[in-house]
Amino acid sequence: MEIVNCNLCGSDKYRVTYSMPDHRYFINEWFNVVECANCGLGFVNPRPTRSEMSKYYPSAFFDYFESERDYHLRRYSAEAKFLQGIAPKGHRRLLDLGCANGDFPRYMQQLGWKVEGVEVSQNSKTITDFKVYKQDFTEIEVYEPSYDAITAWAVLEHVHDPMAYFKKVALVLKSGGVFVFLVTNFKSLSSRCLFLEDIPRHLYFFTEETVKKYLATSGFDLIHTDYDNKIYSMRPINFLRYYFYRYFKKQRFEWRHTQFRSLYSFEKNHLTGKLKHLLLDPIDVFDQLLSPIYERYQIITKKYGIVTYIAMRR
Repeated sequence: MEIVNCNLCGSDKYRVTYSMPDHRYFINEWFNVVECANCGLGFVNPRPTRSEMSKYYPSAFFDYFESERDYHLRRYSAEAKFLQGIAPKGHRRLLDLGCANGDFPRYMQQLGWKVEGVEVSQNSKTITDFKVYKQDFTEIEVYEPSYDAITAWAVLEHVHDPMAYFKKVALVLKSGGVFVFLVTNFKSLSSRCLFLEDIPRHLYFFTEETVKKYLATSGFDLIHTDYDNKIYSMRPINFLRYYFYRYFKKQRFEWRHTQFRSLYSFEKNHLTGKLKHLLLDPIDVFDQLLSPIYERYQIITKKYGIVTYIAMRR
């Protein structure tokens, strides 16, 4: 484990926002999410070192990309729309950061793009049908503008040095090329209060303000933001429970207060089971029933937990 300063402004002043365990693989390991007192960047501190991170990415983590193929195809289609109209057909080069098992670059190949990828995990599947760099993106041996587009779908929150990534993107992206990346929104209730971040695989937590600072420092102009669930979702599970503890019980909402029961388990119950669930935990039932409505409100008001940014290289 290591203690770090803010990656964006270098400050060593921060405050703890919340603490939670690695609920996916190591439930007894707890981590603090802190917020920089100077610029507002969120990050895990202390955090696992680079050499320790492979432990938190077992092979099961990558099985997700092989399940629910129809869903992933819809996701790749939505991602591809952000790259429409970029560069002449037949000459378009794409680098996909964190390409996992390689499915999104393959999808873009079918649309006529020349593709390459970056994937550091040894637990992802072997890719032989296009070039993949197996080292950290900042260390790949490309030192001049080479790509028309670079994508990072839910990647920047995982890396140890986001600033180095932004600067490397600026180095290898052609002038007028686009950097399209999706990250979680640290200003959202889901990210900041509802314990829906994937800790400690998520190491950094961005807002539109901190993203703009990264882009300005690296030589980019932000040209579009998309607060939506078309690619990934971050449904505000436990939002009613959060408001109940905060405003009715006058307590800080903590990990131990969360409830992640599936609405499906409620719906498939017989009438007696439904009534029992409703009587024992009415907040959970109404939370799950109303969360899609609250999710739509977050999207409309640009307070959603997922944001896609499109930035252009100057």
